[in-house]
Amino acid sequence: MKKITIKDIALEAQVSISTVSFVLNDKGEKMGISPAVIKKVQDIAAKLNYRPNMIATSLRTGKTKSIGLIVENIANQFFSSLARVIEEEAKKKGYRVFYCSTGNDEERSAELVQSLLQANVDGFIITPTEKLDKSIDQLLKMKKPVVLIDRYFPGQEVSHVVMDNYEGAFSATNFLIEKGRRKIALINNNSGMVQMQLREKGYVDALKKAGIYDEKLILHLDYHSSEEEKVEELISFFRNNKTIDGVLFLTNYMGLAGLQAFQKIGLKLPDDLAIISYDDHYSFRLHSPTITVVEQPINTIAVKAVELLMDQMINDHAVVEKVVLKGNIIVRESV
Repeated sequence: MKKITIKDIALEAQVSISTVSFVLNDKGEKMGISPAVIKKVQDIAAKLNYRPNMIATSLRTGKTKSIGLIVENIANQFFSSLARVIEEEAKKKGYRVFYCSTGNDEERSAELVQSLLQANVDGFIITPTEKLDKSIDQLLKMKKPVVLIDRYFPGQEVSHVVMDNYEGAFSATNFLIEKGRRKIALINNNSGMVQMQLREKGYVDALKKAGIYDEKLILHLDYHSSEEEKVEELISFFRNNKTIDGVLFLTNYMGLAGLQAFQKIGLKLPDDLAIISYDDHYSFRLHSPTITVVEQPINTIAVKAVELLMDQMINDHAVVEKVVLKGNIIVRESV
């Protein structure tokens, strides 16, 4: 099938090639082209199913109408849900999204930033790894539009959209306390990222306020260990701390590993212990009993991130915005 060009559109519309080019590049009104001609060209382009040459457009405008999205793990339901909404919002504005997963690997994260720079994406939405601040500083010096989601670097002047992680963990821990739990464990990882630190601090402060804090009930799992290794470490931890009657998991993948561990140990929920996990997962809704979660406002985070990025891409003087959103506890049968 012959590829449709602007020359074909010009012939059918009986206008010049330059007129078609101005219309298709949203410059028709600026160039004094009548509304009737603009509509005629647009209608013929749609009828002929015209698709612009993205490489040629990029060379002419310096824009690729594309966004680089870098997340921790696109297979994780939290990040895949974020990516889906970001893609939908970007598509509404005429942008494509290139997905990348870091696996929380520092070297890979920096390489992905460079690869997307070489691809000439117009902007970046990033869930950064612990040491990616230098790469983000590079993007800022290059005046590349960039928005961080889920986490950020304190002190770095870059727009970000995150949940109030401290408040979420504080409220979840208080909820367990209100339900009569006193030996409440925390399962975190050793990534050291700011969102994980804030979640742990919220847990600690809630227990200290209630006068029942016990640092021995905090477990830090190796982020890079396999699921099987995490399950085994959890089994050992709970066997050595049999008085635990409540648990807060700070990510959904750690919560899923915990459910496997409890099954192998023979612990019953919520009779033996009550649990809450950060970030919902379809398995939590299918599990018996269903699992209470701290739900992040995924749609709001994604929509706001795209909004901030688009503002940077069209406004050279866009201000840095640091958006912190409230989460929500979805109460189910595990508490």
